[in-house]
Amino acid sequence: MATIPISSHQFVPLHMSGNTTEQQNQMLMAFLDEAVQEAYRTVIEQLDRQSAQAVLESAKKLKPEVKDLLVEAIHRHTISDKFKEEEVASNRVYPPTYRVRPIEAQVTALKTLFPVLEGCQEKLARKPLLEGAEAWFAIPRWGSLAPTYNEAVEMLLDVLSTKRKVSNRIVGKLGEKYLRQSERSKLAEKILAEQQGGNDILVVPAQAGMLHRGCSARRTRASLAGNEFGLGMFAIGCMMLTHPERMSTADTLMIDCGGDEYSVRGDYTFDRVPLFDYDIGGIEVSIFYEDRARNLWGTPTGFLYKMV
Repeated sequence: MATIPISSHQFVPLHMSGNTTEQQNQMLMAFLDEAVQEAYRTVIEQLDRQSAQAVLESAKKLKPEVKDLLVEAIHRHTISDKFKEEEVASNRVYPPTYRVRPIEAQVTALKTLFPVLEGCQEKLARKPLLEGAEAWFAIPRWGSLAPTYNEAVEMLLDVLSTKRKVSNRIVGKLGEKYLRQSERSKLAEKILAEQQGGNDILVVPAQAGMLHRGCSARRTRASLAGNEFGLGMFAIGCMMLTHPERMSTADTLMIDCGGDEYSVRGDYTFDRVPLFDYDIGGIEVSIFYEDRARNLWGTPTGFLYKMV
């Protein structure tokens, strides 16, 4: 697959759900028209002849102001209120030693750990970041390392355990009936791989958990921006390999892997989420309820873009 040239392109968000439907357009037009008519009737009751004339004389300035106010109000309601009650205040932050490394250093580290990896569009990291992203991260396509996502996660944890002390509370329970990627995250990875010419290592604009700290996993999923997707165990594990400082203190913001779904009984009831925790013993791999919010956790996410 040919690599897309990026030198002359600008990045803008790529929304995953696609364009609005004709039915949605008609419904939006109907309720917005109703709102404008109600505003008109209210204003007419409040104006006299002199003030109405002043408004008409200001039409050129007023029209764009009204449009901007309406657009801003609509955008404030584009994030769902679903599971809004599953948010708690959090003051957890990243460790003071945590710094994101240049993409070239990340790629070198990954190729050293996984020699089979080839190809990366490192120049992408020279582009400005999308809103919400903190930095550019190098994340391999799991399919470059293993035939299934579950095997890739197992391999990743094995490699991580050679670099850090890892306590895995779900050892032996990472097969397909226990762990799976969310559909949104699978789609995002597919889009990124296609955009980046099928390279083994993807360059992903992402944030490491702060954006959604204190939210339950399902609240985070409900409040994702249109171009945002949760990162799972494999992606986050790779980020920890290239940035060990991210999980290096007991009072850091811990990580839930909201791009994955977990079934605690292996019965395909995927109502839990995998976690990466830290204590004096090292990194701990465990699970938690997807509907529980804790101030200790945050969900890392990536962002999709398109070139224009």
